[in-house]
Amino acid sequence: MSLVIDLAEAALYSCIGIVLMALGNFLIDLIIPCSFPEEIKKGNKAVGFVSAGTNISVGIILRAAVASPEAEDALDVALATGIVSSLLYFVAGILFFMLGYIVIDKINRQYRLSEEIGKGNTAAGIMVAGIFIGLSAVISGVII
Repeated sequence: MSLVIDLAEAALYSCIGIVLMALGNFLIDLIIPCSFPEEIKKGNKAVGFVSAGTNISVGIILRAAVASPEAEDALDVALATGIVSSLLYFVAGILFFMLGYIVIDKINRQYRLSEEIGKGNTAAGIMVAGIFIGLSAVISGVII
């Protein structure tokens, strides 16, 4: 492919990534009952870690979807097909992030993750970010 086409595809996938990262944060905010924008304004580091974990995880999944052997082997496949597969893997990833969060929160009886994150417990935020990043590593391993 020419450099111009490669740059155009990189720009397109970057824009898609930005939108999906924002959407991912919005969706994760739905299961953690505190307002991410308000908590970020207050300096809540736990929410910052959860948000960062979501963004990193979405990026890992999208990178795997774009670089998958199927995408590389099928150069005749339309760009639209690559975009659709990226969107499908994003949806699967966010659903597994939510499921992982809910399962870990239910298994743990010592504290409620959502309460701890809402209170700014950095350790809780890092733990949830780790769950998301770990799940994205598993999902991306399946894709590639």
